[in-house]
Amino acid sequence: MAECNHDCASCGSECGERKEQQSLLEKPHELSHIKKVIAVVSGKGGVGKSLITSVLAVMMNNKGYKTAVLDADITGPSIPKAFGTEDHPKQDGSGFLPVTSKTGVKLMSLNLLLDNESDPVIWRGPVIAGAVKQFWTDVIWGDIDYMFIDMPPGTGDVALTVFQSIPVDGIIIVTSPQELVSMIVEKAVNMAKMMDIPILGLVENMSYVKCPDCGKEIKVFGDSHLPEVAKKFGIEVTDRLPMNPVIARACDQGMVEFLEGKFLPANLKAIEELK
Repeated sequence: MAECNHDCASCGSECGERKEQQSLLEKPHELSHIKKVIAVVSGKGGVGKSLITSVLAVMMNNKGYKTAVLDADITGPSIPKAFGTEDHPKQDGSGFLPVTSKTGVKLMSLNLLLDNESDPVIWRGPVIAGAVKQFWTDVIWGDIDYMFIDMPPGTGDVALTVFQSIPVDGIIIVTSPQELVSMIVEKAVNMAKMMDIPILGLVENMSYVKCPDCGKEIKVFGDSHLPEVAKKFGIEVTDRLPMNPVIARACDQGMVEFLEGKFLPANLKAIEELK
């Protein structure tokens, strides 16, 4: 019998010293009751992930659900800007209270805790990951039907912390039409598989521009690769979002929750059908 190295993860033997793998999931604040958690991810920055997160939260809020956004993009937070709020979270003695938007979406972002929203956050990875975890454990979210987590780009410390610490029910991957998108999506897909989290859908942002005169779709970044990318990774739910100045202006002016129209219908349906 080989000498025990006390590394149960790499050992197939059954013995008295074997330790079962402990769950790393953290409990939310005792006054938080969150039914479903959806992480919005991308393999790279600049694809409009925060915009998609905001739109999903707004669309679900418009349907009558109680929604929230946890901004996990600590070094590049965009959620407060999109919702047009500079309010600071208050404390009630047992935790932080999230900021509530004009239409009732609950928000927590590091930018809401800073004196100046343009101050840089110069923190190392573990500190950033710890802050995200505290947004889950120390914030009194109350009753929430759907919480959306705006993830930072890539598959680093924060993504690992979120997927290990928070019971994420599914992820939505945001892409753009460029050629390298398949490789970027593959990173996100592989991480989801490694963490055993279902992929709910795929959103191709900046997919096209619609001509205001004739209505023709102008493919600024080339032909869409959405069908072949979705097929390659077995993703059935897809949506395309055009480069629309109305949407961009709404986010820039802090008016995302007053967008008129219905966006991302397939992904919204997949979220609603979560068991």
